[in-house]
Amino acid sequence: MTNQKKLKAVQSVSGQVTLPGSKSITNRILLLSAIADGATTIIGPLVSDDTLHMIDALKKLQVDLTQKDNGDILIHGTRGNFKNKSAEIFLGNAGTAFRPLTAALSFSKGQYTLSGLPRMHERPIKDLVDALLQLNADITYLDQEGYPPLKISPSEIMINGPIKIRGDISSQFLTSLLMAMPLTKKEVVIEIEGDLISKPYIDITLNLMARFGIHVKKIDWKHFVIPGSSSYVSPGEIFVEGDASSASYFLAAGALAGDIEVKGIGRNSIQGDVKFAEALVLMGADINILEASIQVTKVAALQAINLDCNHIPDAAMTLAVLALFAKGTTKLLNIGSWRVKETDRIKAMATELRKLGAAVTEGNDFIEITPPLKVKEHVEIDTYDDHRMAMCFSLVSLRNIPITINDPGCVNKTFPTYFEVLESIVKT
Repeated sequence: MTNQKKLKAVQSVSGQVTLPGSKSITNRILLLSAIADGATTIIGPLVSDDTLHMIDALKKLQVDLTQKDNGDILIHGTRGNFKNKSAEIFLGNAGTAFRPLTAALSFSKGQYTLSGLPRMHERPIKDLVDALLQLNADITYLDQEGYPPLKISPSEIMINGPIKIRGDISSQFLTSLLMAMPLTKKEVVIEIEGDLISKPYIDITLNLMARFGIHVKKIDWKHFVIPGSSSYVSPGEIFVEGDASSASYFLAAGALAGDIEVKGIGRNSIQGDVKFAEALVLMGADINILEASIQVTKVAALQAINLDCNHIPDAAMTLAVLALFAKGTTKLLNIGSWRVKETDRIKAMATELRKLGAAVTEGNDFIEITPPLKVKEHVEIDTYDDHRMAMCFSLVSLRNIPITINDPGCVNKTFPTYFEVLESIVKT
């Protein structure tokens, strides 16, 4: 295979890393800016495959959007009324674009087709669609019921009581509903059925909605009340903080091999994945969380952990790789959402960890990893077109173990320069 990244054995790392913008925050702000009243300058947005899909979609909807030379983006909001009422929109495998656009376009009185890559068509969307159908939205599955692609047609939105939605598959469904509901101009109550996973991602959504003037009342994570007769209003300028999920790789790098400072997130971050640093502390790492950065220092030995990872679903993948170098058996619980991500991440993670010699037990919503006496060298890691698989397993090289990453270009989804940044902290 020619499309590979061969990583040499590395003994130590040091330096500073400045994170790219958060994908989750960038795509939320792009959509909120597009449906708000007024012009918004987005400072420091992430430029990656997923965010470019959202940008392209907004341009197809004839949103006035300008990408500046310095990387900032200027959007003139539509007040929720997209000019283009008929469009075919391709969104790759970008769940943070596909799900919110499905909800917003359901209220836009237009004829839209939303499609993506084959893997996007395997990712469930039924719970979101079912919630929107309660509002009399007109949504049709174009292939397999419960999955994209979708056709959205004009309809008269009606609110006849609380909107019920399951919370145990993907937090993106609730996020999508929350962001779209102010377009109805009516008070709406969203009622969660079952447990709500990935709550920190909902907090990101509520925080950003508030920045655009919509203050949602949250009641015990079971009911969300969106005020009536209110509209999104641009904050003028809004800054995209660094990607906390991407921070996990460099924080882990420091714990494995040196002294690293990760800039762009800190104690005031609105992202739940910043709590990855707390998981590292449990594993024995030396962590210092500052206002706008996090510092980590290598420790002699990492300790295995038993951790509920519901609050850090993406960053928890990094913990699975760190488990290769921890004393004891690590168990990561409440990660069922891994099954419906870019790939079935529990299955993929177990398969690749076993290649390296680990003993792995996988369940519907957990993974248990016992490290080998010696991690195997020169293993080829398959990445399943999943950016996080590539970035996680690159860390193996930092324990003086050469490794090959297949299809390294999959990191373009969220962090196109990942391998260059990783190489920048390697001490030779």
